[in-house]
Amino acid sequence: MAQAKRSVRTRRGASARKRPPPPQFTAKTADKHVLYQLSVQDAAVEVDFIVKAYQRVHRRAPRTLREDFCGTSLICCHWVKSDPARSATGVDIDPKVLAWGRKHNVAPLGDAAERITLLQADVRAKSARKFDAICAFNFSYWIFTTRDAMRDYFQRVRAGLAPGGIFCLDSYGGWESVEPMYERRSIKRKFTYVWDQDSFDPITHRVVNYIHFEFKDGTKLEKAFRYDWRFWSLPELRELLEEAGFSRVDVYWDRSESEDEEDYRPTTRASNHPGWLAYLVAVR
Repeated sequence: MAQAKRSVRTRRGASARKRPPPPQFTAKTADKHVLYQLSVQDAAVEVDFIVKAYQRVHRRAPRTLREDFCGTSLICCHWVKSDPARSATGVDIDPKVLAWGRKHNVAPLGDAAERITLLQADVRAKSARKFDAICAFNFSYWIFTTRDAMRDYFQRVRAGLAPGGIFCLDSYGGWESVEPMYERRSIKRKFTYVWDQDSFDPITHRVVNYIHFEFKDGTKLEKAFRYDWRFWSLPELRELLEEAGFSRVDVYWDRSESEDEEDYRPTTRASNHPGWLAYLVAVR
């Protein structure tokens, strides 16, 4: 995520006031939600994807969004910031992470915060509102580990969409995605994000993954996040979305030839890779 740079301008003869250096991340002082947002999420990109996917169907901009498994509600916040006509609802079952999001992400929005509603609820709860778009990103919905449970969730999502509304999900795969492994990535040269694929059961497709963080002072925040999922394939997800009643399900595949850029477009066939990310867009 890009950070704005602030310059200090001084009059001739005046000296710039020295500012203290930014605090260093350490295992003792770091907030795991801040680390997660810096490492995993790019809400501006995800909001842009939802808008473009909706416009592909309707040729107009969506107004209302529901973010399932919203966590700190970062996508909700970027959604309302991107357009004063937009409103968002975030749904998560964890009251602590919702409280963190209200304090650190929603409250700083000022008046725009009034266009965000956060609900502590099961994402399968019946929704009185109908939304232009619903999203479930970062593979959060993989918490449903049976076909019946996943189909039921998809049916509940479809019921919460306005006519022609879209449901956006992400998925990952590739032959390295089922191997126990550590993947380290430096984040702004301030700390290291570690994706730990701890185990994969080939019979049940149960996966257990962790996120760890490592810091320049040598300290570590181990198992900051734990994920116990079923590993779902794209054909399975498409079939279940269709069984849930969606009229169309498109897979958006990264067609960019550059490792530094992304270009997700509807694709019907693709070559496998060691690791890949893809979006699904299901139309009510």
